[in-house]
Parts: sequence; structure tokens; C-alpha cells
Amino acid sequence: MRGGSIAVVGGSIAGCAFARAAARGGAERVVVLERSPGRLEDRGVGLCVLEDRFAELASAGHLDDGMRWHRLTERHWLARDPDGGGGPRGRLLWAQEMPFRSYHWGVLWQSLRERTPDSVEFRLGEAVPAVGNGTSGAGAPGTGTDHAWVTGAAGGREPYDLVIGADGYRSVVREAVCPEARPEYAGYVCWRGSFDARLLDGLPGGAALWPEHEVITVCYPGGQVMLYRIPGLTPGSTQVNFVFYAPTPAWLRPGDPTSVPAGALTGGQFEELAELAERHLPSYWAGVVALSPRERTFIQPIYDLAAPRRTAGRLLLAGDAATVVRPHNTSGAVKAVQDACAFEDAWRAADSWAELLPAYDRERGTVGREMVEVGRRLGRAQVTGAPDWAAMDEDAMTAWWRQQVAGTGGFGGHALGRPPTGRQNP
Repeated sequence: MRGGSIAVVGGSIAGCAFARAAARGGAERVVVLERSPGRLEDRGVGLCVLEDRFAELASAGHLDDGMRWHRLTERHWLARDPDGGGGPRGRLLWAQEMPFRSYHWGVLWQSLRERTPDSVEFRLGEAVPAVGNGTSGAGAPGTGTDHAWVTGAAGGREPYDLVIGADGYRSVVREAVCPEARPEYAGYVCWRGSFDARLLDGLPGGAALWPEHEVITVCYPGGQVMLYRIPGLTPGSTQVNFVFYAPTPAWLRPGDPTSVPAGALTGGQFEELAELAERHLPSYWAGVVALSPRERTFIQPIYDLAAPRRTAGRLLLAGDAATVVRPHNTSGAVKAVQDACAFEDAWRAADSWAELLPAYDRERGTVGREMVEVGRRLGRAQVTGAPDWAAMDEDAMTAWWRQQVAGTGGFGGHALGRPPTGRQNP
């Protein structure tokens, strides 16, 4: 199929990936509507992509080695030893082989943005308060629609052949596709922070206590913290990134989907993070967490969302607008780019919009819902229903991990093009 006009609501990772896919698929006009008026380089912090998932997306032409990344090869699971026998790093529960590529969110976004064809029009500072389906009377019989529309901040409807919602977990487009779908609070939060890796040299033991290839997961009753290095915004620089899962602070009211952005924590709220780290983590990792400045630290309540459908008329959902997966699965960026890949494949195979949209929904709908379930399973096993870490050793950890991923599409996202477990091979 060739031609057509497409509006992509949201210009972050999912938005850039879908804009590129639409342009490569042959759309005549692609417009990205991003509510932020400026550049997005410094938004977000770190993310990981398993090497197998990277290889698939690189083969499909959606990622490449020119996008700056940091190599990670092992995941070390640790716990605080009450007797201090594990030293400042804590007691090693398991050294798990796990080849990752880590990215800075802003660096990956910038790479995707630079690879978007020049024919794509980006409109920054363009908020979209409403979208919908429409018909001019020329649509196929029984379809009830032959276009979609977006409303700009100044009012008035602008028609498109397709409107893609890449506008995140508070999606305006999802409200039009399936208004009954609401993110559900998981009952806990993660504190997130980052800082220049050179600051590690000031800790007792310095950076030498933490080899650069290690992902660290420190477990404690009621939570865990995951720490790893990522590329810095400046080429050649490195940052430390952490995700600290913890009970909901007493002052936070996570009703509707929300977060406390970087720089918005009060001094007292920020101090709670240091107190958590001192109380639950081995001394070295408590010191690492304390290096994140207040202006780089934020709280992200954990939500689940699996939209019952991804398309309605000429509206389509992408990335977090369709599924919100807990970060335990390290699949957020992967699923967004995989969505774009599936959309491009469906586009190339279809002869009409009536073929394209159901094909995309079939391919990614079941996969998305399964990924949400994997995230829930991991959250229960690692946070809300975690084992007694003092009783765990390498054999127990290996069996525990296998139980978590058994019968699923796997940790880190489903293999691209693999039929989900809810469908049979043809």
C-alpha cells in the first residue's frame, strides 16, 4: 500500500519509531505532533535491551550500532548480610549471565530522531486535546469512517487517513479507542536517579568495586534496587542509572497515573531515599544511590495497562499508549520499537487500511497483554511476594528465576515475530 496522510501524536521513542516506519512504508505525508516545545534529549534516564532483541530489531532496520550504548554482560544479585560477611558490596546470591545493551533514553531518542526521514514534519509545542474518527461519505460500505482527525490547541479539526497514538500512558488517543482502559496501580513505586559515573571515584573503594559490565540488583524485604551504567549525553561520557523499587511513601497519593518529576521532590521527600538506602542496602550501594542529586531524582509509581484493543476506525495505539509494562521486564523501549516494526510489516503487506489495522492489532495485541502479565509476575516474585533472601543461594536463585519466566515470551520482551503463547503456529 502506498500514499496516505498520517498524524503521530507524541514525538518520543515510540513516536519517532512509528514516523520512520510510516515514511519507509510509503506514506505520502507524516506529521508528528509533540506537546513539548523543546528538545527531549535529557528526558528519562536509562533503559536496557537484550542482545537478542537488539539483533532482531537491527536486522529489521530499526536499531543500529551507531546508536551509542554501553555493554553489560552479567547481572549480579546481591543482598545485605546482617553480619557484614559480604563486605561493602553485600552477599552474592547469583551471578547471572545476561548480555544487555544499555542506553540513555535521551541519546536513543536523539538517534531515532536523526534517522527519521526529512519528509516527516515535526511540530513541537503542539498539544492535541482530542482525536476521533470521521467520515466524508466516501468510505467503504459498513465501515462508518474513512479518516481520523486531531484537534489542535487553537481548535479546529485536521483530517488524516490515520492517527497514531504514541502519547504515553496518559494517552488522549487511547481515550478515543478504548475509554474503559485505565492504568492500574501496582501498589509500589520506584525511585529513579542518575549521575556522572566519575563520582564513583569518591566512594570508599571507588569505581573499582563495581566493574563496568555488571548490572547490579540488590534485594531487600519489600523491594530491590537495580543499578547499571549508561552512555552520557556527551559522547565518551558515562552515567550511573538506578531504579529503586520501594513501598509507597506516605505522602504520595497515586490515584490517577502520575509521577513526581525530577527536581520536584522537596528536601524532606528526597531525604527519604537516602534513608531507604541506608536501612536496606549494603554500604557501597547506599553510597551509590546517595550520589544522585535532587534535580536528577524522581519517583515513578508502578502501573499496569493492557488495552483491550489497539485500533478503532482510523485510530491506532503504540507503545505505552497501548500497554504499560512494569520496568522489571526491561522491555519498554523494545516493545515500542517492535510495535513500529510490526506496523511497517503490516503496512507493506496490506492493500488497504481495512487490512492494515486488523493485522497490526492481531500481531501486537496479544503480545502486549502477555508482556503485561510477565511484568506482573516478575513484580510479585521480586517485590510484593519476594522470597527470604537470607535463605537464597545460586541453586535456589536459578530455580526461582526459571519459575518466573516459564511459559512466557521471556524476559526483556518477546522475540520479534514469534507467535504469542495465546496463538498456535499455523
